[in-house]
Amino acid sequence: MLRSGNPALQESTFLDLGSGAVVTRNSGAMTLAGTVNKTGVLLLLAVLTAAFAWNQTLGADGQPLPAARLYMIGGVIGGLVFALATIFKKTWAPVTAPLYALTEGLFLGSISAIYEARFNGIVFQAVLLTFGTLFALLFAYRSGMIRATENFKLGVVAATGGIALVYLATIVLGFFNVSVPFIHESGLIGIGFSLFVVVIAALNLVLDFDFIENGVDQGAPKYMEWYGAFGLMVTLVWLYIEFLRLLSKLQSRN
Repeated sequence: MLRSGNPALQESTFLDLGSGAVVTRNSGAMTLAGTVNKTGVLLLLAVLTAAFAWNQTLGADGQPLPAARLYMIGGVIGGLVFALATIFKKTWAPVTAPLYALTEGLFLGSISAIYEARFNGIVFQAVLLTFGTLFALLFAYRSGMIRATENFKLGVVAATGGIALVYLATIVLGFFNVSVPFIHESGLIGIGFSLFVVVIAALNLVLDFDFIENGVDQGAPKYMEWYGAFGLMVTLVWLYIEFLRLLSKLQSRN
């Protein structure tokens, strides 16, 4: 049974394959190489708009400009819209997935500028950690060192859901000027919480690899390459943001 903690890669994603949507590889089916290539395209698009947002929001004095929050909010809203469109209309993925990457890049570039203004060098460290984690887990998965068993999937999905509830509660309480104590601070509890979230975000990559591999084995339609690449992007963005949070907490203690 397919399962992923990533909301973009759920058990129902390939259900249409059971109702005549299965295609042969000769007629244009999803391939692993195609998904990897499209993931590269999405990453490139996100980097391009992130670089643009960075240049527009980080001043010559190294401090974020007022436009930083506008780009960040616009990127979040645009990314959410295109993400939901991709999730609920998978056949649109060849168009909506690149649009998601472009808008998400605006968010990433602006929030990175804000963190960089406060903690010099933090963005470079977070990027290295994110891609280092990606390639390390990909190697571990492909070599069989990590296997996405049902118990493994259940544990990661449950932990991901718990984290989502904590973040949702933080947002809701924030509207009433109430903050959740400890976990968002730079104390030991806060750092421990961020470490836990980073680990769970990283393990979601394993579920994503497994999910995409199953989709390839089932002969999913060609457009699902874009959908699979989109799902990986969602996890990578989450992992990068969590690394920024963790590193900022660690540097705040210095």
